[in-house]
Amino acid sequence: MSYAVVASRALDGVQAPPVMVEVHLANGLPSFTLVGLADTEVKEARERVRAALSQSGFEFPHNRRITVNLAPADLPKESARFDLPIALGILAAMGVIDPVRLQGWEFAGELSLAGVLRPVSGAVALGLAARQAGTVRGLVLPAASALLAARVPGLAVHPANTLGEVVEALLPEGAPLPAAVPPRPPAATGGPDLSDVRGQTAARRALEIAAAGGHSLLLIGPPGAGKSMLAHRLSGLLPPMGEEEALESAALQGLGSGGLEGAAWCTRPVRSPHHSASSVALVGGGSPPRPGEISLAHGGLLFLDELPEFARSALEALREPLESGHITISRAARQARFPARFQLVAAMNPCPCGWLGAAAATGRSCRCAPDAVARYQGKISGPLLDRIDMQVEVPAVRPSELLEGPAGESTAAVVARVRPAQARQQARQGLPNAALDGVVLERHARLEAPARQFLQTAAQRLGWSGRSLHRVLKVARTIADLAESDAIEVVHVAEAVQYRRVLQTA
Repeated sequence: MSYAVVASRALDGVQAPPVMVEVHLANGLPSFTLVGLADTEVKEARERVRAALSQSGFEFPHNRRITVNLAPADLPKESARFDLPIALGILAAMGVIDPVRLQGWEFAGELSLAGVLRPVSGAVALGLAARQAGTVRGLVLPAASALLAARVPGLAVHPANTLGEVVEALLPEGAPLPAAVPPRPPAATGGPDLSDVRGQTAARRALEIAAAGGHSLLLIGPPGAGKSMLAHRLSGLLPPMGEEEALESAALQGLGSGGLEGAAWCTRPVRSPHHSASSVALVGGGSPPRPGEISLAHGGLLFLDELPEFARSALEALREPLESGHITISRAARQARFPARFQLVAAMNPCPCGWLGAAAATGRSCRCAPDAVARYQGKISGPLLDRIDMQVEVPAVRPSELLEGPAGESTAAVVARVRPAQARQQARQGLPNAALDGVVLERHARLEAPARQFLQTAAQRLGWSGRSLHRVLKVARTIADLAESDAIEVVHVAEAVQYRRVLQTA
């Protein structure tokens, strides 16, 4: 037998389309040709496979013409994940392995020169794609990658440490590979607690509303007022991740740099890029396309500190994902779509020097001219500000309150109020209030007549857009849920209106 086919999978964004690795051995001048739109990493598999076969005790066909085709030919292939299927295909074409025994498996793995299997990126994405396709094949992966892919329910995943182990399992008398057992989720560890925040009653209330309804939040205040402390404590108020949500987040994390750490499983991601991040770093890009910070924050929080210091192009790139919940990266030869439904939390100073309005608490006066303040706040464009649900002022706290004031309410106490509101939303519409849109928003955000008149008057006087009006309505719906009210009353709308009046751009 001089021909063999081995099943594998490529990565195309967050998708993992099937790839058939065809290997043919023929007489002629010795050569090793690899075709099928392979990038440099894939083509370098020739040297890795040659050494790995020799070091594993198998004869390499030095006197044959070897042709490896990665089908389909129009799908770009990248990374070293095809090392293992190429090596197995060569052995099957030589007759060492029965090609029929390869039909029930899919393989992926990078080979070292000694034949040791190294982890590959996107293990969870491979598992999700195999389950979605309804394949009955088992999935053979390096041990570390198999533990991640095994979290996908209903999928047979088998770990292997070396090429020799895989070949032995494929022989009639060989010992089969064990089934991968997903590790138990790590025990929840206590994060930073809200009780650390002294004062800031209004900001803490806004944080509770944002957590209950999944709303985006902009914190505005002088340096040291507690904006970053509040933002980092929001994750402790969010609901736990469901299985499918955790798998989708894990698949995205596995495509980013560093892959998925075991301790991050079922934990909502929190991403905090530096303000020097480019638009590509935020939304994704590259060749092949890779997810950016907004996709790596899918299902969790994206914290942007010092918001006006980000490049204008980077901030404007957030506008569409905030509205649609996904990002599409288009290149001349391919297109990749990544989910990007994240909760945005941003923080900024009110002026370039940072001390606007802080004189009463700190004794420091603002040195900025009015036009400098306007230019600084104008770095946040109106369309982007329009997409942020809540704007909250975080004033400076007096030293006496910090040193002698009582501790703030704990995270556990706030969670006890937030969880029922989150449960009401899931039971009523199956998604958080921040994701309501169109007819669904009209159906579930019922306004009493006085509340409707109050909201209409506020929208006319403040010059709101239709988007601003709807976002205030969503926040009011969350406030009503926290109050365990089916209808939205005037008091709920009045509080929601206050969260749109801190920062206004021309």
